[in-house]
Amino acid sequence: MPTIDDLAQSLSIYLTAEQIAQIRRAYYYAEQAHDGQRRRSGEPYVTHPLAVANILSTMHMDHQSLMAAMLHDVIEDTGIPKEAISAQFGEVVAELVDGVSKLTQMRFETKAEQEADNFQKMALAMAKDIRVILVKLADRMHNMRTMGVMPQEKKRRKARETMDIYVPIANRLGMHSVRVELEEHCFKAIYPMRSRCIQQAVKQARGNRTELVSVIRDAINTRLREHGLEGSVTGREKHLYSIYKKMRGQKKPFSEIMDVYAFRIIVPTVDECYLAVGAVHNLYKPFPGRFKDYIAIPKANGYQSLHTTLFGMHGVPIEIQIRTQEMEEMANYGIAAHWLYKSEEEALIGSHDRTRQWLKGVLELQQNAGDPLEFIENVKIDLFPDEVYVFTPKGNIMELAKGATAVDFAYAVHTDVGNTCVACRIDRRLASLSQPLESGQTVEVITAPGAKPNVAWLSFVITGKARSNIRHYLKHQRHSDSVELGRRLLNRVMVSLNSSLDQVSEERMSAFLEEAQIETLNGLLEEIGLGNRMAYMVARRLVDSTGERKDQLDNSDSQQPLTIRGTEGMVITFARCCYPIPGDPILGHVSSGRGMVIHSQSCRNLGDIREHPERCLEVEWDKNVSGEFTVELRVELEHQRGMVATLATAVTSADASIEKISLEERDARFSMVDLLINVNDRLHLARTIKKLRAIKVVNSIIRTRG
Repeated sequence: MPTIDDLAQSLSIYLTAEQIAQIRRAYYYAEQAHDGQRRRSGEPYVTHPLAVANILSTMHMDHQSLMAAMLHDVIEDTGIPKEAISAQFGEVVAELVDGVSKLTQMRFETKAEQEADNFQKMALAMAKDIRVILVKLADRMHNMRTMGVMPQEKKRRKARETMDIYVPIANRLGMHSVRVELEEHCFKAIYPMRSRCIQQAVKQARGNRTELVSVIRDAINTRLREHGLEGSVTGREKHLYSIYKKMRGQKKPFSEIMDVYAFRIIVPTVDECYLAVGAVHNLYKPFPGRFKDYIAIPKANGYQSLHTTLFGMHGVPIEIQIRTQEMEEMANYGIAAHWLYKSEEEALIGSHDRTRQWLKGVLELQQNAGDPLEFIENVKIDLFPDEVYVFTPKGNIMELAKGATAVDFAYAVHTDVGNTCVACRIDRRLASLSQPLESGQTVEVITAPGAKPNVAWLSFVITGKARSNIRHYLKHQRHSDSVELGRRLLNRVMVSLNSSLDQVSEERMSAFLEEAQIETLNGLLEEIGLGNRMAYMVARRLVDSTGERKDQLDNSDSQQPLTIRGTEGMVITFARCCYPIPGDPILGHVSSGRGMVIHSQSCRNLGDIREHPERCLEVEWDKNVSGEFTVELRVELEHQRGMVATLATAVTSADASIEKISLEERDARFSMVDLLINVNDRLHLARTIKKLRAIKVVNSIIRTRG
């Protein structure tokens, strides 16, 4: 184990004597704070923060990061407060340490919730200062290296958390060497048997490959020199987890994966990268369609390289990566590579330039998320390793996760564009909003003022930003709808008491809200709209409920029916057991947490519902009701080719739309088709049924009620 003196010697290459002295002071402070504490392996605890600092020193990280590495467990494990660290080592170091520390003082219902909240806190600190995640990754890397003494179950849990969160983050920040090492440790912990088997197979295969690797490397070197290019050629070892992933993902045996030979060519300049591609393409034939230029269009994590695949001797596939030394450092260390080439201040600014878009997105996800579990789910979605590159109509390139749709694209442009998008053009042709985008396509979003996000979008959007913004909007809309419905329900009851909400004094309302432990009037109205509080109970408390007024309140006949307009939003739903439509006699049922559910008067479920008369409301359709309403039809028809298409055409010609269609053979001659269609009212339904009856093969049509 390296000592503090060994670390100080290695740091003297790029840090000043004063900065090294500060790091030493942080080490001695941590040593004293952790005095008496030992790791599970039996070593003094301070060996862990020292090892974390050593990992960061290989990336040439600045002195503040190394001080934070020394102190990163002090708040969590020793009880020393953040203020004490700030007084000793400055505010910046204290903030870094606090960002890395876990929330040990808070109590959570589940382990998942605790881990989610820890990650949320760390992500917010990371958005302020990117060095937080670099210290955390180094901390996690050393923990994974030394977890051999842990029980198997704890190892597996730690490895799964690392694979779910820290591996994708390392990948997102372009830290290839960190990602690969974490993956290897995780693979070994989660699948110890598979890891050992593949490792053994690699050892056996390596002996047969050595000679061929040497021959190919010499051939590439010779060809580069012939073209006047100076460069180093190295064979790339395949990692165990990479082999396992390819075997599973591509359904290939081990022998086929190991048949591919991989090389990396490092040349001095970008121009020579392209010249080197020409040289190797002259040496061996390239695979068609396998050349990728990540120099002209870098990956979202900053990765740059040229990739090509060649047919080598005897048809052996050869994968080649060509890049400069700076690109190589960037590929291995990602944003941490800025500290290799620049001063401390420039490095911090540079790293934020590289990642500011993603971190800005992380902050936006946090603001819109309802709780830490939702936040971590959205961040995980956003950590996709693969990207597609699409163009805006003006020719700007946008990076999106693989499988992203036009709605994801719209939210990536701007939240308001996403919220108001109604259609899209892909390569100048109208296309579905749910169509997955492909690299190279030009995407144009069509917006309309007043348009709103659709809850159905959640079934196909894949980026965290789109998902969190849609959920946030729908939550806000549900809140507004609940408040409005609550106001209508409360006023309706109060009118029967010869009163209204406006006539309730501020003192009386404040006293009631305090007693009910609700902060605002809108909070009370939302509770009523969602069915969590009954309007007549609230009205009874707000208005004197003595004598005639009490009788009047209990007499439901004196209350005017609530009118249903069809535009109430998410808190009024139409029961799927009876599918009521305008023109049907209806009844309202206030369901706790869901708002009001509208049933048809002939619904079979009303028997159970009427057992709770306090939750039933007289309702009627508004004269100007609008919107589309779902209705279910059962159609009996004779077998005939294309009969489903004929039915669909008839429904469309009546200006109705089909939501769902299912076919069931009744016997050799007849079939039963269940249609779920959207209509405006009973008259519209009658016109649609008339169109269906006109089809010769239709025998009967019944409107089903569940």
